[in-house]
Amino acid sequence: MSRRCELTGKGPMAGNNVSHANNKTKRRFLPNLNEVTLHSDTLNRGFKLRISSYALRSVDHRGGLDAYLLKAKDDQLSSKAKKIKKDILIATAA
Repeated sequence: MSRRCELTGKGPMAGNNVSHANNKTKRRFLPNLNEVTLHSDTLNRGFKLRISSYALRSVDHRGGLDAYLLKAKDDQLSSKAKKIKKDILIATAA
């Protein structure tokens, strides 16, 4: 399981720990990932996704999972999120 947000594509970043003596050692900054179940109104079911807390706030701000996915770019989304987006588009067209 990769340490990457399924909606925003956020992943680990690299940086340095800097001591008081100004010694530098490599470290990784990991995204704050949470496994949450988000409910789709058009499909009327929940989806378990591993997303960052930033993405969770964005989903709430845009008005739910459906609105977020319809506005999101496909290159940021995981394959699971792309499939959910495709299902939502099919359901809204019919």
